[in-house]
Amino acid sequence: MKSTTKPMQSSKWSQIIFYIVLILMSLAIILPFLHILALAFNSGKDAATGGITFFPRKPTTENFHEVFKQKNLVNGFFISVFRTVIGTVAGVFLMSMAAWALTIPDLPGRSKITFFIFFTMLFSGGTIPYYLVLSQLNLTNTIWVYVIPSLYSVTNILLLRSAFQQVPMSLVEAARIDGMKEFRIFTDMVLPMSKPTLATVTLFTAVGHWNDWFAGSFYVRNQKLKPLATLLQDMLTRQQGLADVLAKNSGAAYQQLDKVQITGDSLQMATIIVVILPIVIMYPFIQKYFVQGITIGSVKE
Repeated sequence: MKSTTKPMQSSKWSQIIFYIVLILMSLAIILPFLHILALAFNSGKDAATGGITFFPRKPTTENFHEVFKQKNLVNGFFISVFRTVIGTVAGVFLMSMAAWALTIPDLPGRSKITFFIFFTMLFSGGTIPYYLVLSQLNLTNTIWVYVIPSLYSVTNILLLRSAFQQVPMSLVEAARIDGMKEFRIFTDMVLPMSKPTLATVTLFTAVGHWNDWFAGSFYVRNQKLKPLATLLQDMLTRQQGLADVLAKNSGAAYQQLDKVQITGDSLQMATIIVVILPIVIMYPFIQKYFVQGITIGSVKE
């Protein structure tokens, strides 16, 4: 009896510790997000005094009104949607084809190609040479500067290759013997059997496109071609610069400073909510695929 009771008690305490750790990790994720929401929906002037934790002290939607008053915001939203949809669909498909090619044993120079692709993860040409290349290709100040340079990601290619290596080669060989073309094997057999990893790579790629503000700031001058993230980043930069200028003055500028403080830190939090909301809405629909896809290749049979 004693030998049976001790393992049961040990298992019970292990479960308790596991749930405590899980709760603490969940709180570490949820509480910062609640803090962002509280600041976003709180009066900026009141938030400047401090003391805001997880609930707004003076609720208001003024910060979001300030965000949506920005010029070209709707146009920037559609630019972001365009680059995210086109860039994600084209990128995932091309990266999948490259990853599948690297799983073919008799591919000429496969090891050298793999090393060349991996080598690009270790070294970069730098921002200025990269800009010169984009300029020579006539991609700067065009909408395609968001899509074409981001079609390939070495990390995603290696992740997809690991997933494709789990596909039973006996099925692939049987399909080849039956006369099925290589491209149809890829689209009708390999991709459907790799949905978890495809969902993971799709999420990574879409988030990267949606959150990217750097390309719009450095490679595009036309305001009508700037994505949402870049417009919001520019807005925060102007707001912070105005606040810094007014903070150095006194007297007549004091009332203007108060007006800026209304959308100070809270404006930044409202901007974060606007940017991440589409991703937060999309994530639950692909969560199960994401969890499965990220663990592909971690266990070998």
